[in-house]
Amino acid sequence: MNDACAACGRKFERGAGYLLGSIYFNYGVTAMLVLVLYFAMFFGDVLTNGQRLAVLSGLAVLFPTWFFRYARALWIAFDEHWDPWPNEEESRQIAREEHIASGQ
Repeated sequence: MNDACAACGRKFERGAGYLLGSIYFNYGVTAMLVLVLYFAMFFGDVLTNGQRLAVLSGLAVLFPTWFFRYARALWIAFDEHWDPWPNEEESRQIAREEHIASGQ
């Protein structure tokens, strides 16, 4: 994953553990998908209980593995909406770095 956006310079990982919030998006989407599919299969009477368990267990393991990058994007978009970049602390840090780089 890139450190910053090439277009606007926004840092993707704003601090240690910043992207841990994406786990909530990943878990939530996976849980909703498994729940909806379970009831669809249950009332559709498509598979036996053992087959349904196998399919949904496989989905519960494989889907989050595939979806993690999209969960990160959702987390970053959520954070950007509620805490736009740069915030006050980041603005001060950028100003300090520019001041040091200019040699003053």
